[in-house]
Amino acid sequence: MRTVVFLLVPGLHLLDLAGPAQAFHTAADLGAGYELRYVAEQEDVPTAQGLATRASTTWPDLGRDDLVVVPGWRGSSLLSHSPLREPALQALRRHHRNGGTVASVCSGADALGRAGLLDGRRCTTHHELQAELATRYPRAAVQHDVLFSDDDRVVTSAGIASGIDLALHLIAQQHGPALSARVARSMVVYVRRNGEHPQESAMLRHRGHLSDVVHRVQDLIDRDFTRTLPLSTLAAHGGVSERTLTRLFVTTTGTTPLRYQQALRVEHAQHLIGQGATIESAARATGFEDARMLRRLRARALAG
Repeated sequence: MRTVVFLLVPGLHLLDLAGPAQAFHTAADLGAGYELRYVAEQEDVPTAQGLATRASTTWPDLGRDDLVVVPGWRGSSLLSHSPLREPALQALRRHHRNGGTVASVCSGADALGRAGLLDGRRCTTHHELQAELATRYPRAAVQHDVLFSDDDRVVTSAGIASGIDLALHLIAQQHGPALSARVARSMVVYVRRNGEHPQESAMLRHRGHLSDVVHRVQDLIDRDFTRTLPLSTLAAHGGVSERTLTRLFVTTTGTTPLRYQQALRVEHAQHLIGQGATIESAARATGFEDARMLRRLRARALAG
């Protein structure tokens, strides 16, 4: 039996807690032998979404195989809300010093930083908090635009839903990728992402604009990115000329329709390769004529 302790703080985000808790609970149902415990500095712990939670104020006895997870909390900055007092920080330090693993989701990384556990280690947090985390803890090696980071039993993840990726990663470490895949399937998670995946998908990175025409064209590309989509087809779908579409697309997204489609293909190919597919099969599945173009675009994406 491995104990997973969630250290709850006032104003915590529900999905920061519920995502990884569900993953470990599902793994336990599949025979992994996890026991979930919840501790806090007060019994009643309000969440950012208004739902009250209850926790024990007494820490269980923990061993080397046990895990402590700190979910993130609501706050405009890390400095505006540092809810944990010294006894809880001491508990984090003690568990790690005794050989245990500590983890965080989103702003929970600040608790690990205050405990001194980020010094000299790779770590990450939500993309909106990364710069502040690096400023507050200059000895930490903050990793930008990654889903999670694992360094010397200190595992940190980005925001909100990435806590599920973190939990699946830890389950795979402890019990193997097959069980982790079963958990992901049971949770109806499309794919288990590795830590190097970017926090924002290509769709999200290029969707923060207000052009209905470009959104309509992106909807078509998103749906059929494996097909050849001539500019004339895209322009007709958007109801504008090819020249107008190119101008609007570059102005609103910072890229061209072709490069947007290529980014989607490369991103999906990365998912397939991460699940064990060869570069050749991933290239075929995502619409590339051969693997050479995929290799070039992957290398360009890694370099950029």
